[in-house]
Amino acid sequence: MFDSIIKGGRWFDGTGAPSAIRHLGIKDGKIAAISETPLDETGCGRVVDAEGKWVLPGMIDIHTHYDVEVLLDPALSESVRHGVTTVFVGSCSLSTVHVDGETAGDLFGRVEAIPREYVVSGVDTKKTWSGAAEYADALAELPLGPNIAGFIGHSDIRAAVMGLDRATRNEVTPTAAELAEMERMLTEALDAGFVGMSSQQLMFDKLDGEVCRSRTLPSTYAKRKERGRLNGILRARGRALQGGPDIGSPTSLVSMALSSTGVFRKPLKVSLLSAADVKAVPGAAKMFPAVGRIMNALRGDFRWQHLPVPFEVYSDGIALPVFEEFGSGAAALHLSNQIEEQRHLLQDEEYRRSFRKDYDSKFGPRAWHRDFFDADIVACPDESVLGKTFGQVGLDRGGLHPVDAFLDLVVEHGDKLRWRTTISNHRPDVADVLTADPSVQLGFSDAGAHLRNMAFYNFGLRLLRRVHEAQRTERPFMTVEHAVHRVTGELADWYGLDAGHLRVGDRADAVVIDPAHLDDSLDAYAEAPIEVFGNLSRMVNRNDDTVTAVFVNGRYVFGAGQADPALGTERVGTFLRAS
Repeated sequence: MFDSIIKGGRWFDGTGAPSAIRHLGIKDGKIAAISETPLDETGCGRVVDAEGKWVLPGMIDIHTHYDVEVLLDPALSESVRHGVTTVFVGSCSLSTVHVDGETAGDLFGRVEAIPREYVVSGVDTKKTWSGAAEYADALAELPLGPNIAGFIGHSDIRAAVMGLDRATRNEVTPTAAELAEMERMLTEALDAGFVGMSSQQLMFDKLDGEVCRSRTLPSTYAKRKERGRLNGILRARGRALQGGPDIGSPTSLVSMALSSTGVFRKPLKVSLLSAADVKAVPGAAKMFPAVGRIMNALRGDFRWQHLPVPFEVYSDGIALPVFEEFGSGAAALHLSNQIEEQRHLLQDEEYRRSFRKDYDSKFGPRAWHRDFFDADIVACPDESVLGKTFGQVGLDRGGLHPVDAFLDLVVEHGDKLRWRTTISNHRPDVADVLTADPSVQLGFSDAGAHLRNMAFYNFGLRLLRRVHEAQRTERPFMTVEHAVHRVTGELADWYGLDAGHLRVGDRADAVVIDPAHLDDSLDAYAEAPIEVFGNLSRMVNRNDDTVTAVFVNGRYVFGAGQADPALGTERVGTFLRAS
């Protein structure tokens, strides 16, 4: 007798092995049977007919910023509805394990574009823990939708130990006692089953709030000794470092990559964030596989973390983090909490000269291509500009510089001006190479952050569509089995988690997908209010015909666009601890 049966679907086990038509029986949260012949349905509570469909392990999202949302709405339904059954929190050096609400608000509010007031109140009202072990236990007690795995954030522990002000001053280094306390916090987190530590060196991630506003994240102030001591703990324990190198400093990238190497020492698992095929620097895409091969040839355990879909972003006015990467853009975002002052700044001719200079500069690394002819206006009270680029608007207005056209519209319409552009991962042939490269991990969705800027909750489905279409048109770059492995078992195995596979005895995290609906609906634009953030309308994905059933730990939680009543009300997911 089974709790649930998924019958007659094409089964993928998450190892990359050939798929086959099978019948799966689920009992007590585990895969109890995988059969070539139909299973006995007597007394079975739920039978899912998967004929003509794919049955695969629940997908794993290794890079989210659900740290606050999971406290307020543990269902995390935007990921679950797209077949994601395990999510990682604690990315980019940010976690809510040790800091209080005010500090969490400063860390998350501007960098991740999560409304600061909800970060502050969410952490202050929900926090019942005093350390990593209690945090893990507290999450496990929530009515989780997906399973949760966690990084401990370097900025979190640094700010908690040193205080946010001291932790963000170049002239201040931690005392011996403070460094020992950071090591203790990291060790406690690893003992509690965290997959590792995240540490950011990117210099355009800025703090919110008033006291330390516009300083970079605390982890960017850490010196070599501090980073080495913390990395040594990760290395000894076989856990991972998720890093964000400073794109403006080659030494930052090199040092973080070299920390993985195992010549005369134990390798360190390192996963570095990358916008791998950046429009602004097209030649950089060739560097990533080369660096990966070199680091791993030096006995490293190195991976790039890469989003396998076009990195399309939206912005309301000037509220887009890429502006942080140059001086005039950062000056505008510094005033994002003072709208009138910001408006006056954008009108100032001296400021505009500075912005034009930054825009026209061809030197130095960058994430954004800074091309307003490649930025489409999608919403504006002035309907005459809809569908145009800012460059076109400038030409229409007597040959205005694109920067002036952009700033004029922002001054006039504020956040009612909405526009979009694609920053990276725009070339399908390059994307195919990166997606298949063994030194690349597929993830970097940023789910739960940048709520008005982007939506990659369904990145795994979009990957499967691309692989499936390539096979159908006889230009394959990987098999569907390999693609499934890349977003399931490969990730679980690297991080040491009990997830990502569908074999007898495995955790019954399973997704049923209709390949006939791996179609253009995956790209459709949609918005939905997020109640726990004051009904802010966030960008989401909606392709409800594609995912017909989602199981987490053997429980049916979602299908065909409808959540089961258990999602968010009963404890379905759990805190997964690294082995």
